[in-house]
Amino acid sequence: MRLVIPFVIMVSCSALAAEPRVEFNRDIRPILAAKCYACHGPDEDKREADLRLDVRAEAVKVAVKPGQPEASELWKRITHTDPDDVMPPPSSPKQLTKIERDLIRRWIAAGAEYQNHWAFEPIKRPAVPQSDGKNPIDAFITARLRTHGLKPAPAASPATLIRRVYLDLTGLPPSPSDLAALSDWSEQKYEKIVDRLLASPNFGERWARHWLDMARYADSNGFLGDGLRPNAYLYRDWVIRAFNADLPFDQFTIDQIAGDLLQQPTTDQITATGFHRNAALNTEAGVDKEEARYQNLVDRVNTTGRVWMGLTVGCAQCHTHKYDPITIRDYYSFYAFFDNTVDRDDAKTKAQALAEADKDRRQTYVHLAGDYTRRGPDVIPASLSALPPMAKPVQPEPGRLDLAHWLVAPQHPLTSRVAVNHIWSKLFGFGFVRTPDDFGTAGESPSHPDLLDWLASEFMRNGWSRKQLIKLIVMSATYRQSSAHREDIVELDPLNCLLARQNRIRLDAEILRDSALAVSGLLKRTIGGPSFRPPLPEDVFDVGRSSNWQASPGDEIYRRSLYIITLRSVLYPTLTTFDSPDAADACVRRERSNTPLQALAMMNDSVFVEAAQALALRAIRESPHDTASRLRHLFEWTLNRSPRAEEMKRLAGFHSEQKARVEKGGAKTLDVLGNTSTFVPVPDQIEAATLVAVARVLMNLDEFINRE
Repeated sequence: MRLVIPFVIMVSCSALAAEPRVEFNRDIRPILAAKCYACHGPDEDKREADLRLDVRAEAVKVAVKPGQPEASELWKRITHTDPDDVMPPPSSPKQLTKIERDLIRRWIAAGAEYQNHWAFEPIKRPAVPQSDGKNPIDAFITARLRTHGLKPAPAASPATLIRRVYLDLTGLPPSPSDLAALSDWSEQKYEKIVDRLLASPNFGERWARHWLDMARYADSNGFLGDGLRPNAYLYRDWVIRAFNADLPFDQFTIDQIAGDLLQQPTTDQITATGFHRNAALNTEAGVDKEEARYQNLVDRVNTTGRVWMGLTVGCAQCHTHKYDPITIRDYYSFYAFFDNTVDRDDAKTKAQALAEADKDRRQTYVHLAGDYTRRGPDVIPASLSALPPMAKPVQPEPGRLDLAHWLVAPQHPLTSRVAVNHIWSKLFGFGFVRTPDDFGTAGESPSHPDLLDWLASEFMRNGWSRKQLIKLIVMSATYRQSSAHREDIVELDPLNCLLARQNRIRLDAEILRDSALAVSGLLKRTIGGPSFRPPLPEDVFDVGRSSNWQASPGDEIYRRSLYIITLRSVLYPTLTTFDSPDAADACVRRERSNTPLQALAMMNDSVFVEAAQALALRAIRESPHDTASRLRHLFEWTLNRSPRAEEMKRLAGFHSEQKARVEKGGAKTLDVLGNTSTFVPVPDQIEAATLVAVARVLMNLDEFINRE
């Protein structure tokens, strides 16, 4: 399913770039990769009719006659009417469209030129298009829009922009004092806000969550026993510190892949190797230990490939990759880097760490058909053969430190592109490449290839600083655009590939909960430390072995969602309802669903009910006693802007209706106050109960749940 959905998106975005001249990488390779390579691609074991279409020299032998579509077997087969001869066969779910057949015909007629896959080409620094603006990003985006007759959207309002940049950089909404910057708004004020947010410790918390998704972070082993990892949080806290300190991404990479192999590694560098200790671990009695070890190492290979290179290297575990030039020998040569790793806990901190075996080192083999019991040819550690070679190692045999340096070498075509794509996606809702874990031939081509390469080059040139890259992006006019609906791009660019406006993004699960706690005044802002247990309903424990759940004491339960304990067998339902990952695999892109269950959770989940009660109590305590002031404050605290006149009118009308209902219902209706009733003076309880209803409505508004 994952390969089908991106292709639908890819076709839509590729159509935007269509030009009279057919280009192999942009127009033809995506078609062949999605619909032909499975049977006529790199995998020699699955190749049909001895026909290979991913290599020109092979294709022109049999199927393609450059300049002569009608004489080409490829054209005859894709236009054949006989079900026994037509390709793809009628049984295939990946049929060619008329547009795709026409593109193939035009390509053959033009000479059937092939190109190397864009993602494997060296990163070059394109010239910045001429522009009146200061930010190079805007120059690239505007030039692209101009070719399609589009103009950028107007700037978002200052209030919208402040809320957007606070949520994107810290994961928390602005406070009333933060909104004071709206007076005398200027470019300089905005830049100061951005600098302050990048320097905030909350920045590390927000961006650590993005990385922890990819690191498949959890506080337990998984499987049936799901044993606790009481010190797993040490890795999480290291990630927070690394983001806050703006640890260069190349060093961030080296520390996690091979921090233990550095000369005199620091405690932090040892802790960083916990990246590959985050995976699920089968510790069940009776488990085949060698099989479990093999599966654990496979996870390390596949995760490294997905997170740093954006490649589905795992597809080559059993056979040569069907779409990309990754052989099964490549796979196990990469596997060999991890074959002699052992799991150790750091003596000083007790952090989960990775180490290299000192003795009884293993010889690595190709595991035939991905079967850990079937040994094929022996291999030594080596990088992927389709990518630039690794520098000569100091030792006779390259190790994990060589692998780490290879990943961040300037000539590596993927690492910087993939990292930039990840960061861009968090600020726009999607990346230049909408398949962030597949930069291969079956993935989507970048919507703005020149801008992606310019940013990848700039990222490395600026010392791999993520804070500098993020500032460059959020200071751009492209980021600051309004996200309002645009009729002029609906038909041309329904997915907003060209970025003629910003994107409206549903808040991540953790940020939604944190926002509710923040505006209500309940949020406890302690950074780091052991994970806490939130209150959970009893029926959560009807499955799995986890029981005797006790919520953490006092105000610990109001800490940021980043610190909620992640037990693989008992995931926190509030977060999973809003699409938080399950830590089973590296998650490089969260899904964003829209379900009735989410609306029910927002209305009835205890954390949101309690936040509404606390928000009402806050209005009683902090607002003037008149209803209009209280309603205005509730609105501003929740949505981070002043209400319009018509909104105040509707809110006042709702308040009157709810107050009448509370008064009519008597003492029973005061139950809505919950535990806050003891803090509300008796004369104010009817008003407080009414304000709880108002607060619940405001926190269920689309504007609260989304960032504009």
